[in-house]
Amino acid sequence: MRNQFLLRRSSHDDLSIIHLEGFVDAHTARDFERAVQADVDAGRYRLVVDCEKLNYISSAGLGVFMGFIEEVREHGGDIKICGLRPKVREVFDMLGFPTIYDVLDDVPSAVEQYAKAPPGEA
Repeated sequence: MRNQFLLRRSSHDDLSIIHLEGFVDAHTARDFERAVQADVDAGRYRLVVDCEKLNYISSAGLGVFMGFIEEVREHGGDIKICGLRPKVREVFDMLGFPTIYDVLDDVPSAVEQYAKAPPGEA
């Protein structure tokens, strides 16, 4: 049986918000990757990934973050991660993600973080 995965997208001003729910694993990471790629292809480089309802993420899911961060930042954007549950946060912490990404409590905190950034910087 395949683990449940839902991906929803929303926006706030010029920010693209990707809401992840359930399990991002080898089977579902491709959907996550396509969502990020769609934003990048559309020239939207200021991204928030809301993990409030994320129960699990595999190396394939973590690879999606790593696969886009350089390109996004080259265009003056960033990927902000928010809403990590304790068990998922452990994985991100163990791999050093907080030294590479802003990891925030929730979507409003991520939006506020972008608002503080000087123009052209995320």
